[in-house]
Amino acid sequence: MPVRRLSSSVCCFAAALALLVSFARSETTPEAPAPTAEDRVRASVTFLASDEQQGRGVGTDGLNRAADYIAQQFTALGLNTSLYDGTPFQPFEIVTGAELGETQRLTWVPPSTANNAAPIELKFDQDFTPLALGGSANLDLPLVFVGYGITAKEHNYDDYAGLDVNGKAVIILRHEPQQANPHSVFNGTDDSPFAALTRKISNAYEHGAAAVIFCTDDYALRKDVSEGLNRIQTAVDDLRKAEDAFQAFESPSPVQIQEFHGQVEKLSTRLSELAKEAAAERDSLLHFQHGGQPGPGREIPVLHCTRRALDPVITAASGKTLAALEAEMDAGPAPRSRELAGWKVQGETQVHRTNVPVKNVVAVLEGEGPHADETIIIGAHYDHLGFGGEGSFVPHSQEIHNGADDNASGTAALLEVARLLATRPEKLGRRVVFIAFTGEERGLFGSAQYVRQPLFPLENTVAMLNMDMVGRLRDDKLIIQGVDTSPEFGVIVDKLNESAKFQLTKQPGGNGPSDHASFYPQNIPVMHFFTDLHDDYHRPSDDIDKVNFSGAERVARMVADSAVDIAALDVRPGYIAISAPVAPAGRGGSRPYFGSVPDFAQAQPGYALSGVTKGGPAEKAGLLAGDVIIKLGDSKIGNLDDFDSALRKFQAGDKAPVVVRRGEQELTFEVELEKPR
Repeated sequence: MPVRRLSSSVCCFAAALALLVSFARSETTPEAPAPTAEDRVRASVTFLASDEQQGRGVGTDGLNRAADYIAQQFTALGLNTSLYDGTPFQPFEIVTGAELGETQRLTWVPPSTANNAAPIELKFDQDFTPLALGGSANLDLPLVFVGYGITAKEHNYDDYAGLDVNGKAVIILRHEPQQANPHSVFNGTDDSPFAALTRKISNAYEHGAAAVIFCTDDYALRKDVSEGLNRIQTAVDDLRKAEDAFQAFESPSPVQIQEFHGQVEKLSTRLSELAKEAAAERDSLLHFQHGGQPGPGREIPVLHCTRRALDPVITAASGKTLAALEAEMDAGPAPRSRELAGWKVQGETQVHRTNVPVKNVVAVLEGEGPHADETIIIGAHYDHLGFGGEGSFVPHSQEIHNGADDNASGTAALLEVARLLATRPEKLGRRVVFIAFTGEERGLFGSAQYVRQPLFPLENTVAMLNMDMVGRLRDDKLIIQGVDTSPEFGVIVDKLNESAKFQLTKQPGGNGPSDHASFYPQNIPVMHFFTDLHDDYHRPSDDIDKVNFSGAERVARMVADSAVDIAALDVRPGYIAISAPVAPAGRGGSRPYFGSVPDFAQAQPGYALSGVTKGGPAEKAGLLAGDVIIKLGDSKIGNLDDFDSALRKFQAGDKAPVVVRRGEQELTFEVELEKPR
């Protein structure tokens, strides 16, 4: 209906009435008190660690909502957030998984000299399947059987000894020799590290193999069948017990009869399911995702094949069945590897890597004065584990891992530090860059990305302060790692703690499992703030109700005050390179010390370095940050797994030749390896 115009007297009356109501409200409803720092920390943790954010896992909508929330908070503080095409988001991608492509073909091709022998076509998802651990390829390769695919010099065992597998497809048995022998050098009846699929793939790649075809060993199949039969027998026994219990009733009631029939039906269904499972376990294929997700770097195809599909090839080429060769290997243990003369594998496998766009959230507070062009970075990662999976201490759980302490607490503290510094009446003497990193849980991806593409030059970045898990302060105990990475840090921390009253633990060095470790190899002193591990770490139980909000706020103040004091220094803080301590006898790792820091965000083939440890073997040999190792000894290197596997073939004191890609050049160095650290 049309709007009617009000008279001027009515308008005046309405305005007066509105003013009177407003006045009455102001008299009867006092303004709510401004939120305290603890309130702000609580509000941020509550938002970030709510179920709606889906555990802030890479690839979830909740991670993007968390990034938007952090960006809004930074912008509301008046920080500069127009840094990347007008946004605070530094974008990049992370490989999160793999999917099967449409084309999957595999054929065994017999030697041309074989009379009347026809190619053997395998059926996808029945005779073979690709694994997510591998990549895509068109296959036309000679076949080599390499037993269990193990090179273990410490056990005088090498399935590759005397074989040339370069450019060929290798057939590898799962697990390891002598699995039923409690005295086996391969960890008795339990799997040793040599049994891992990733270790076997790396070893094959190091020897130059162009494809890996796994086959389940006979012992594992017999064990699976035996366990399946045991489950069936248990179900049969339960059914008999139910029948005996029912027969004990002289005149069972209708309720007892109904209950018995329900039990019989339930147990019969279970028995049928177990029978189907037992049948499937006889030479079943591995699931596509078995063994984990693909890593960056190499694209070698990896497949799993049934024994029934492979045994004819082994028998035709060697005159022995797979089972016979396995028995001979177990008897030693002694390798029985061999070329399958004239036999080839042809076909095509398609595995598509899944790339997910992610983003760091960055904001800048400019300083003023003679050191305004120098930068202090303050950071915390905001991602977590999503619904669990890899990294979770409850790996089969599908519950939301909210990560209230890890690291909603650190992110909330970062926002509070930003508020404390942005609202100071005086400007700081140096620039502060606040970064909420992503991809930390998958391997420091976000901080590695920033180091590779910094907003401001790293040579003018004078300190990095990191917060990771600061929400469980107990008995005032605060851990700060890296105080010894600068001569000024100890003085600053001790002075501030006179009023902060923390029970401080100062851990040495600047390397560690959080984002500060990406900056320390760049000659940037670091401090990492942490309130210690707990039983809820990487579990669904790391939830909001267990966070000490006042404790996290106290840590935030300590970090903010540290940044103020660092920004006020007349000269930039010095950098002290701390080498990793030598482990006591019997306490170190199992591989010699190389002294390199991985660049987890580098996707090109090889092992990329974000830095080298001061005084370590790699630095002494001349390796630099940015180098990509493509060969160690005789082993090709496609990624970090390959490097780890190849390094374990050496001992402390060995001089290992290393080939690196540096820009457009390939350079060779000799690295003298040291004791494990």
